[in-house]
Amino acid sequence: MRTPVVYENIRPFDPEELPQVFDRLLADPQFSAVLNHLYPDVPRPMLEKKMRSCTDTLSFQKAFSYVFLKDLLQKRSKGATFDASVLDKTKHYTFLSNHRDIVLDAAFLSVFLIDAGFDTTCEVAIGDNLLATPWIKDLARLNKSFIVQRSLPPRQMLEASKRLSEYMHFVVREKRDNVWIAQREGRAKDSNDRTQPALLKMLAMGGEGNCIERWQQLHIVPLTISYEYDPCDYLKAREFQLKRDNPDWKKSAADDVISMQTGIMGYKGRIHFHCGPSIDRWLSTLDPELSKAELPLLVAKYLDGEIYKNYCLYPSNYVADDLLTGENRWEKYYSDDDRREVESYFEAQLAKIDIENKDEDYLRERLYTMYANPLRNHCMVTGLHLV
Repeated sequence: MRTPVVYENIRPFDPEELPQVFDRLLADPQFSAVLNHLYPDVPRPMLEKKMRSCTDTLSFQKAFSYVFLKDLLQKRSKGATFDASVLDKTKHYTFLSNHRDIVLDAAFLSVFLIDAGFDTTCEVAIGDNLLATPWIKDLARLNKSFIVQRSLPPRQMLEASKRLSEYMHFVVREKRDNVWIAQREGRAKDSNDRTQPALLKMLAMGGEGNCIERWQQLHIVPLTISYEYDPCDYLKAREFQLKRDNPDWKKSAADDVISMQTGIMGYKGRIHFHCGPSIDRWLSTLDPELSKAELPLLVAKYLDGEIYKNYCLYPSNYVADDLLTGENRWEKYYSDDDRREVESYFEAQLAKIDIENKDEDYLRERLYTMYANPLRNHCMVTGLHLV
């Protein structure tokens, strides 16, 4: 399907554009260096032939991204599980999730959808601030990313938000594809996941009918992402101190690239992605007479609860909370060996932080909090009692 011209600057590539995109990428020295690093034993002509045999973005994902990510899961994790048992594989959804890793949250979801027997992967919302170079932007659009434009003047931002929402509705309704979007702009650095009501307002700019009907047309699925370990945790802790010490400090494009590289190549331990039911039926129970101010708050709270209850909790979460409180409230959920492993991990991550006036106590508290918050939020909605 040819994508309407109005989405020209934000959409993934259409099939007829791929030959030109491949020419551009293969001529780029940085992309060539990445290919050489990833496939040192594969002759360049074979790689080029395989790439040019891809006829659309899904076939490119299956030929290149899928293989890379499966290898990454084998080498950089302790195994991954995916529960989509409540979903109908013949339908298409908007997966709205908590956000841990800049690249891998959506990338792993696409792998899991393929392995689970869905007919396609998902189109991915990505901020233009992460597309630092032309070849990265090309590669993102080859991997079914659509672009969220940031830092625009207010009037242009409103227009861009409406176009983005209309595009997402177009993907689910007309293209018959899935969409992934994070519950908020950027990652929750302290893992205290909260859905932004502003995001829900944006999603209701597209479609037809009232707000409830517009959300229903996207078939929103709350997706919970759980990593046993976050390779970027020390970078997030570092950022907390830098912002504390200098409120004007801001991340650079180079910082984003480092976070992407660290997240992709770092060790993640166990991984679990869990899909809750589509919220379509729950939305139908809401009073459409509720104000446009109340509705997004109500839906955001419901989505948060669905995400919290489906966290997969690991010893890293229980140990972190006990380290924060100085008590052993959760000791039944981990062994002595688990605690030693987690404490050793935290100390090794702290040692990686190299900044002026390093505040170890503060950084340690920030690290522990990142891992304790999913447990605390899970307890809040499930009523799990301390034993």
